[in-house]
Amino acid sequence: MSKKPTDWRARYAKAKAPHVVMLHADFAGVKAGQTMLISSPEEIGRYSAAIPRGETRTIARMRTDLARRAGAAAMCPVTAAIFLRVVAECSLRDLEDGQPLDAVAPFWRVIDPADKVAGKLSCGPDHILHLRALDAAPSRDG
Repeated sequence: MSKKPTDWRARYAKAKAPHVVMLHADFAGVKAGQTMLISSPEEIGRYSAAIPRGETRTIARMRTDLARRAGAAAMCPVTAAIFLRVVAECSLRDLEDGQPLDAVAPFWRVIDPADKVAGKLSCGPDHILHLRALDAAPSRDG
């Protein structure tokens, strides 16, 4: 029996709003008693869109930046990767549907082709390189 394809838009829509939790046990390098941000696809999409065109950030920096903004000690690495993938797959679908590059969440500014999550995307690492090159190209409306 084949696996049903993931409905990325539904996963995006049903995600909870970003919130901070207190850890009761150590998790992913964060100690019990510290706070951890559980972000959302929407917040991650806004973060990537705020990165200037042609520039990139690492996933680690995104996690640090968003955790600081939320007043948390850290951002959950598990949900960060999941939500980044949700954002990326929704953006890829929008691009397939004819949306221009500047109308989608620019996930390629955060996901490096060498990142583990890049290999899980429907487009693959080479397409991320292509999107980064397009993003860095001089704008034609300038």
